[in-house]
Amino acid sequence: MKEQNREPKKPTLIHALIPIIFMVAALFVGIARYEADPHIPLFLSGVVATIVAFSLGYRWKRLEEGMIRGISLALQAVIILVIIGTIIGSWLAGGIVPTMIFYGLDILSPTYFLVAACAISCIVAVASGNAWTAAGTIGIALMGVGEGLGLNVGMVAGAVISGIYFGDKVSPLSETTNLAPGVAGAELFEHIKHMMFTTIPALVISLIIYFVMGFWASGAGNSISQVAELQAAIGDRFLVTPWLLIVPGMIIVMMVMKMPAIPALTIGSLMGIFCSIVVQGVPVSDSISALFYGYTSDTNNEILSNLLNNGGIEAMMYTVSLLIIALSFGGILETAGFFAVIVENLMKLAKSTGSLISTTVATSMTANVVGCEQYLSIIIPARMYAGEYKKRRLKMKNLSRTVEDAGTMTSPLVPWNTCGAFMFATLGVSAFAYAPYAFLALLSPIIAIIYGYTGFTIEYEDDADEAALEEDMPSKQENAL
Repeated sequence: MKEQNREPKKPTLIHALIPIIFMVAALFVGIARYEADPHIPLFLSGVVATIVAFSLGYRWKRLEEGMIRGISLALQAVIILVIIGTIIGSWLAGGIVPTMIFYGLDILSPTYFLVAACAISCIVAVASGNAWTAAGTIGIALMGVGEGLGLNVGMVAGAVISGIYFGDKVSPLSETTNLAPGVAGAELFEHIKHMMFTTIPALVISLIIYFVMGFWASGAGNSISQVAELQAAIGDRFLVTPWLLIVPGMIIVMMVMKMPAIPALTIGSLMGIFCSIVVQGVPVSDSISALFYGYTSDTNNEILSNLLNNGGIEAMMYTVSLLIIALSFGGILETAGFFAVIVENLMKLAKSTGSLISTTVATSMTANVVGCEQYLSIIIPARMYAGEYKKRRLKMKNLSRTVEDAGTMTSPLVPWNTCGAFMFATLGVSAFAYAPYAFLALLSPIIAIIYGYTGFTIEYEDDADEAALEEDMPSKQENAL
């Protein structure tokens, strides 16, 4: 009995790095060499992490509880993902997405499409406060327009993701925007204002790059006759009317009015089915089938066929299974203390403010890669480094901003992270393809590090602020968690 109740040993840095190094190697060999999906490499990484944890004295029951706890972080995401699948299927069957593509082809040209896609995505995401909602609505339409214009889908997805994650980062309606200051102990609107110093420059630089890329990318675009042919094919297949645009408009309005994402998106899915049956005349059985199996239609236009055959709950199961495996792995790492050991060793490198900011960035990005969950990339470094920031008299909004710059922004760049997996399932483009073009996500952590070493916009506590912080921070962290 005493043997069973003995506390496990604390892992060393070597123990903590074994499953992570194995994961990196397994993913590289599996994906680069054998073109395999990431599921099995991550599953095997979980097996290795479990073996290492066993060697330290951890029992299976405790590890299993950690896995379940890790998976529970993504349950809301899984529900939203399933509903997004029904939205894509019903909005295609209802002619809503084809209508958005039809009119988008009229007003957008290849030359300025990338910069317009980023800007439009920004507006929708700020209004809705949710990157996933923006991706599942305007993102799908913009991907269709971009493909119809003959643009590289990786570029289009990169521009869309830059836009929607700008909104997800700065909107007061966003969960991560509220979570970061809550865990770090900062004020929400102080946090948002402080983020503008890193996010606005990153957005401006991104828009400039997209504008310049437009002149180069437009050379590969479809001709006017091809665009007209695609519009004609859409017009033959669907009843195209501006009235259908009311549906996505209503979803955005509901999100602005702070209706929770799940009921708002469910209403959007039901409205898509209504449009499918009443507006497009699709049989009831086929309309319902589109919710699970997605919409399928064979046309003589290859681009249109690629755009239409999409959606449904079934199409989301690839991503759901990836999330379960990845978060099980992350749960084992957290339960066995591997995360904590890595952070402790990183702290030894944080001698200056710049190195502390860099360490925070590295921890958030590592949590995205290894923990496979955006929330972990915010919560872990905010918890671990709050005391050190306070000790160095750094205002907590420096910490909350940094975990957003690195955690929120790089989460869609990791294919097996919940955000990267969701974007693949929704936009149909792998993170490997769009990551080089998601400039806002790439620039934000770099700018955060530059500010850390130069001291630009880094704010320190005075005595009055510090006294107020000591009084307020425990209650804020308790409410956030």
